[in-house]
Amino acid sequence: MKATIKLEELGLFVFGIYLFSLLNYQWWWFLILILVPDFSMIGYAFGDKMGAYVYNIFHHRGIAVLLYLIGVYFSDNIIQLIGIILFSHASMDRIFGYGLKYEKGFKFTHLGEIGKN
Repeated sequence: MKATIKLEELGLFVFGIYLFSLLNYQWWWFLILILVPDFSMIGYAFGDKMGAYVYNIFHHRGIAVLLYLIGVYFSDNIIQLIGIILFSHASMDRIFGYGLKYEKGFKFTHLGEIGKN
């Protein structure tokens, strides 16, 4: 089942790359911005509860899709870009087993405990 989930996430990541290709940005922007959502881990400096809350906002695909659709509605490429980056990053993280966080700590995710097989 894990292989199927990773394959699905890979497909969503490729879809994010496709959506990015529809915007008028140089490809190097994608390569730089794809890691920006990980700065949300700074929330863990304020405790596990705050860390999980901030991290999950920046890694929730529903929020990413909503931002993208708002950008489409208002013809705002920056908001579309933010949505695409958040969406793609969340898919990339899930390929590697990093899911949305529980308040118990960073290693506890909806995909299981990080570092455990």
